[in-house]
Amino acid sequence: MKLFLRIIGGLVLIIVVLIIALVGFTAWDINAGVSATDFTNVSYEADDGTTLNAYLAMPEGEGTFPAVLMVHEWWGLNAEIVELADELAAEGYVVLAPDTYRGKTAWSIPGALYLRINVDMERVDSDMLAAYDYLANLPETTDSIGVVGFCYGGDVAFNHGIANPEIDAVINLYGSTLADTSMFGALLDEDAPPVLGIFGEIDTSIPVEEVNAHESALNEAGLENTVTIYDGMNHAFVTPDGIHEPGAAQDAWNQILTFFDTHLRAG
Repeated sequence: MKLFLRIIGGLVLIIVVLIIALVGFTAWDINAGVSATDFTNVSYEADDGTTLNAYLAMPEGEGTFPAVLMVHEWWGLNAEIVELADELAAEGYVVLAPDTYRGKTAWSIPGALYLRINVDMERVDSDMLAAYDYLANLPETTDSIGVVGFCYGGDVAFNHGIANPEIDAVINLYGSTLADTSMFGALLDEDAPPVLGIFGEIDTSIPVEEVNAHESALNEAGLENTVTIYDGMNHAFVTPDGIHEPGAAQDAWNQILTFFDTHLRAG
């Protein structure tokens, strides 16, 4: 019996040490690691008076251009989103990538999970409206503005379409699969923006059944929409490197460009 109790006590001690180590590592990741402000170059004010930061990518040339809000993944605003913003700007769009975590970033899954779980989505929705206002008032932008988001950012982008009747196109990459049309807000307006959804067939965090239910809800709401499920793709398959190689990531990126070209540039 004493040996058994010693073994149990040892296991409990190991578990406690691991938990403490995980908590400490997560705290270091989100507080002492890279800050989102390392990747930002513009600032503006939130409704609560807080200074918000974002990365602004401009196309070459003079004149006015359609614009896009680009929302980061659950890692926070990082170098990957900056690269994608630059790629889209090179196609002739003014791109604003807002820091929706207000300075926090993570590179580990525990850190990203902590940030995602604890973010105040109502505050994020309000900050997104402030980002839209900043982008819309730039002298280089036309009145055609879209929003695109990746993963957590897909949730934010879709929610922005719900909250902002002025938005002209919504792209959700493996984010929200909301299937309750009563929560569609501005997406139920007569002049609601078109919606593009991009998902992976083997994404275990978003089963195909949920994607199909989401598409049915978009159709029920009478929204112009395209939902594409890429065969053999898991979560977060569109990356800066991937869009330059033949395959699903490049196909999805081209689908994004065509969608924005149709609904922002041509529109």
